[in-house]
Amino acid sequence: METVKTAVVTGSQKGIGYGIVKGLCEKFPGVVYLTAMDVNSGQEAVAKLNKLGFKPEFHQLDITDKKSISTFAEFMKKKHGGIDVLVNNAGICFRYDATEPFSEIAEVTVKVNYFGLLDVCEALFPLLRPNARVVNLSSLCGHLSKIPSETLRKRFSDPNLTVDQLNVLMKEFVKSAAAGTNKDDGWGYIAYNVSKVGVSALTIIQQRQFDTDSRPGIVVNSVHPGYVATDMTSYKGPLTIEQGADAPLYLALLPVSPDVPKGQYVWCDRKVIKWTGDEQLPLQTSANVVQTFST
Repeated sequence: METVKTAVVTGSQKGIGYGIVKGLCEKFPGVVYLTAMDVNSGQEAVAKLNKLGFKPEFHQLDITDKKSISTFAEFMKKKHGGIDVLVNNAGICFRYDATEPFSEIAEVTVKVNYFGLLDVCEALFPLLRPNARVVNLSSLCGHLSKIPSETLRKRFSDPNLTVDQLNVLMKEFVKSAAAGTNKDDGWGYIAYNVSKVGVSALTIIQQRQFDTDSRPGIVVNSVHPGYVATDMTSYKGPLTIEQGADAPLYLALLPVSPDVPKGQYVWCDRKVIKWTGDEQLPLQTSANVVQTFST
């Protein structure tokens, strides 16, 4: 068994995930795993990084397939015995002109962005070593203010909210979307928002659990990487992939210290944002994002 430090980035064959892997290869003192649902695209991404002088490892990982997740978890356990950095980047976003019924969009988006991430966490969290760092990719859309209903917002922000209760909330949205009552029920009409609010809320719960874990110093944060020019945004974002990777990398490489962010919602400029606040959220321009990542 290899006892070197390990970092894992889900859905990292392209976009922000690819940028995070590249940054970890530059800064992380250990083995970096680039993972992807599709083997060919994942291996092509690794080959691209090899040409730049980086040597990430590749492993297939489909976050919507529990067998794939368990296979990866067993691999990491046998080969390395643990994980030091986990970046939950994999996700999906239907385009605004999507022709699929909203009920389908809601079901698939929540399945991938929330329940897929949760399944990965449940499989890999037992492998986290002391002082591990977990980064959950949320979004501007993951701010609590994106849920129209005050009643629902109160449920999401309940300081005693459990994972089971949060799962119920997410399933309620999918059921509401299927019934066509999502707007009247206070969910709004953007499934991506709900899925990422779920990720942000989950992060708070996870940190609360880590605070009582026998393994000291484990930290998890959610992050809005910014509006980045990737295929997910139809390349309309003002930020580059490198800029979008900056805040996730900052959180993935937080030093061992009691003063680091824990269970927080972090903006693309590395600043902690009050997740429950009603104040206007910061702008997303390249000017207010750190240009060069440094630890």
